[in-house]
Amino acid sequence: MDLTVVAYVIYLLISVALTVWVARTLSRNGKVFLADVLHGNEKLADAVNHLLVVGFYLVNLGFVTLYLRNSDAVTDARGLFEALSVKLGVVLLVLGVMHLGNVYVLNKIRRRGLMEREQTPPVAPQGWTGPGTGPWAAPAPRA
Repeated sequence: MDLTVVAYVIYLLISVALTVWVARTLSRNGKVFLADVLHGNEKLADAVNHLLVVGFYLVNLGFVTLYLRNSDAVTDARGLFEALSVKLGVVLLVLGVMHLGNVYVLNKIRRRGLMEREQTPPVAPQGWTGPGTGPWAAPAPRA
């Protein structure tokens, strides 16, 4: 068997296994984060989590298959390891960038939700204070 084909098979096996492992890890650990982002709505958090995992699979597996082609023929064991190390290194970098992008976007959503929650007063106002009154007002002039 040609070593280039062996490199393709090993690359696909390792890349798909890494993609599945990262997606499952993100899915399992992301549920708690999504529940917090979505204010405890577990059903919506599960749905969003599933959609993110499907998108993650599509983008990463699409990249893995597009990046399969090797411009040089692999002729020996050294070339096999060099080709695999470059290809798997790029796949790992893409997986990492995808992960950081997801965390960044979800953190922005979470921070926006926290800001909205903090702007709502815990108790409804019981009255209004007119201008010039309150602890920050200037003291009245003495007569």
